[in-house]
Amino acid sequence: MAMRQTPLTCSGHTRPVVDLAFSDITPYGYFLISACKDGKPMLRQGDTGDWIGTFLGHKGAVWGATLNRDATKAATAAADFTAKVWDAVSGDELITLAHKHIVKSVDFTEDSNYLLTGGQDKLLRIYDLSKPEAEPQVVSGHTSGIKKALWSSDDKQILSADDKTVRLWDRNTMTEVKAINVAMSVSSMEYVPEGEILVITYGRTIAFHSAETLEQIKSFEAPATVNSASLHPEKEFLVAGGEDFKLYKYDYNTGEELESYKGHFGPIHCVRFSPDGELYASGSEDGTLRLWQTTVGKTYGLWKCVVPGKNFVCIFVKLSCIRTCQNFSWVNTHFVRLTKWVFTHENLCSNISVSL
Repeated sequence: MAMRQTPLTCSGHTRPVVDLAFSDITPYGYFLISACKDGKPMLRQGDTGDWIGTFLGHKGAVWGATLNRDATKAATAAADFTAKVWDAVSGDELITLAHKHIVKSVDFTEDSNYLLTGGQDKLLRIYDLSKPEAEPQVVSGHTSGIKKALWSSDDKQILSADDKTVRLWDRNTMTEVKAINVAMSVSSMEYVPEGEILVITYGRTIAFHSAETLEQIKSFEAPATVNSASLHPEKEFLVAGGEDFKLYKYDYNTGEELESYKGHFGPIHCVRFSPDGELYASGSEDGTLRLWQTTVGKTYGLWKCVVPGKNFVCIFVKLSCIRTCQNFSWVNTHFVRLTKWVFTHENLCSNISVSL
């Protein structure tokens, strides 16, 4: 009998969650940022979904959000015609980058020194974050609003998508290398550096292309319209979600559907695997994020495997240091201490093990 998937629900947003991103694994774990139409992007502990803080400052829907590799900086793209860079440890706003139209996408270079943006004005912009007052480099060529823009190939190239076109750019010459057209509007795009794979979704199609040449590797068809897909770090599985409120898990090599789960109460707008591949996160029209196990029943994060016949329960309690700034409430999990309480069923009061 298959074990039941029990997702962790992350509440807090008041409108649809439209984008999310994980950091790399840091000495403090890994982190998750979400973009929402309520204009208040949130930072969470990646493996548990615990709320850390809310970035306050945008005056419109936030369409895109990302973290740099070590989760010390965050960037957001919004309908208020700005992209913002934040200190992800303190929550402070560092830089506001004015645009001429709605901004949909933001992405840091690997060294966090440059920020790539794209949006409704059909232009790619590259900002030198050490000189935020300087004019950005501008790349033109898209014929409709840009939905996603990503660095690739060790920041030597740029991948971008508008309505039905995906383009590859050379960073040094700022020229287009190649463009491909797809049958329907692009709904999402993910760059996988290990293996240089580009994941594109449009309509019911999940397509995999070489990030270096845009040549198609393979594609799968889903039962319903797909809004987002993500490839497991070890390229064993992929997950996808869309208009039918379901999450689908497929074998990457064969395309076989392995599992499907329904937990959201609205269309799924975004899905991403964690950097260790142990879970994937989804964001929905219902205003929630949910965390799902890659291997159902495995003890990981807040999921504890209960073994039949064993009379014990494990409870993990997180103690957090909370501080409040003028316009920002923040749980500083960079200094969190985990307290582990283990209660045995046979001797609930005396057999307690605590480690700090």
